[in-house]
Amino acid sequence: MRMQKIPFKTGSGQDWTPERIERLGTPDLRQLRENAEKLGVTSVVALCDAALDARPRANSTRGRASSLPKRARNLVSRHKAFQARGVFLREGDSPWSGVRTADGTVVMSIWAPAIVVAGGGCSQLLWAPGDAGAQRWSETAVGQERLKHCRLALERGGAEGILVYGEHFDGDAAEHNARSVYGADPERVIRFKVEQRGAEYWAVWGAKAIERAL
Repeated sequence: MRMQKIPFKTGSGQDWTPERIERLGTPDLRQLRENAEKLGVTSVVALCDAALDARPRANSTRGRASSLPKRARNLVSRHKAFQARGVFLREGDSPWSGVRTADGTVVMSIWAPAIVVAGGGCSQLLWAPGDAGAQRWSETAVGQERLKHCRLALERGGAEGILVYGEHFDGDAAEHNARSVYGADPERVIRFKVEQRGAEYWAVWGAKAIERAL
């Protein structure tokens, strides 16, 4: 498997310098990014995003453009999309959620393939306790940060969402189960409320908002 071809030597990702990442071919670079994201090594994810953004996009978008809504083809890295919303993540911060310094608004990524449309509204699971297993995403540093921001958004009455597009592996249609991440839409924002359902946290908003975005 390609995942074994470019493993991490340390849990911190310190062995992956910008120079070393730049020498990777695009397929290996994308796989490295996926591995880093699964392990929560966000500094390497940011380096991969920067390297991918600097490469020509013609070949990488040709095969998937038809599967994306027309309004969502000009995608950027999640770090750049967060910057467009006034959230400037530091190196090592998760590109899943953040807080805008200007007004304290919580901004979260919304995984487009996992949006549930029903009953005239939309929803998406933001965080849930992990199932039994050796590596439970909800208990990682990234998962705990997401939980913190869910609770903060619940207290403050709402949050903003950035649409992120990609493909996930079979099974749980969640962002942390992504096979590949195409990018984030910097131009469309979803304003939603957070609901706590038992131990789970959900984003909920009106269907018209997602119709305009998709």
